[in-house]
Amino acid sequence: MDIAAERGSAEVVAEVASRVGDVDAMAWGRTALWRAVYADRHDNVRALLAAGADPARPMMAGWSPARLSLAGPHPLVAAALSASEQAAVEERRLLTTALGRPSVDGTSLVCVAGIDAAEAVRRLDAEVVPADSVTADDTASWPMSADIESTMWATDVPGGCAIVQPGSYHASMPGISARLSRGTKCFGMYFNPKGGCQGSTALDGLLTGSDISPALDPSGDDSAEDVLAAYLYQHDILAYCCAWAGLRPRDARAFVGPPDMWLRVPDGDYRHRP
Repeated sequence: MDIAAERGSAEVVAEVASRVGDVDAMAWGRTALWRAVYADRHDNVRALLAAGADPARPMMAGWSPARLSLAGPHPLVAAALSASEQAAVEERRLLTTALGRPSVDGTSLVCVAGIDAAEAVRRLDAEVVPADSVTADDTASWPMSADIESTMWATDVPGGCAIVQPGSYHASMPGISARLSRGTKCFGMYFNPKGGCQGSTALDGLLTGSDISPALDPSGDDSAEDVLAAYLYQHDILAYCCAWAGLRPRDARAFVGPPDMWLRVPDGDYRHRP
């Protein structure tokens, strides 16, 4: 029933719903109707409602199917989210409009709150290099050279800055985030084309979370804020990185180039906290 609600046709959902004993049976903390709302499958939502599914049943940190629908394109009830929740919905709209859907497969990045690119370079003890000195071999070749591991770019973004490495994962390593997050916070992400998105958080020099991706379904242990963020950003992970760090890019330039500056970090064990 759950898979049909997320991926099947409305006809299949209606047929399966007619055969089950309880259309509101819970699996992993949510009903089939909740899954259909989360997947923005309004055709399946209508089929489940016609089969008697309860839109008001609370689950997932208090987010009933009806309440979750208020954050999406097809609200089921005439109600409103809280002011902070509505602000999160609006923030997501602004971010995804500004960023669009740039290709970032294979890219790593770290979004840093409250400091500019020049301060990020200072904290990394990095060398700023002329853009015309950076070649394709510095950013994408196999096997990886020392220059690939150390070459990144930095761009000022309203709210902070972004450090990006096209074609490799080193910008998202814990040692980079630890250096950059002193007195502030940052969100690192590697858009792994094979293994999926791999994110981490750092606060005041300490790694506070790892293996994070809003593409994953929320769990029953998540907070109400985390459930809403997972829903809003399930298809916009780059926007999620910016939102977490409080960056407000006006476009995607910080992540696709051309950047404000290229830099090379010194040799070091950035896989661990310094």
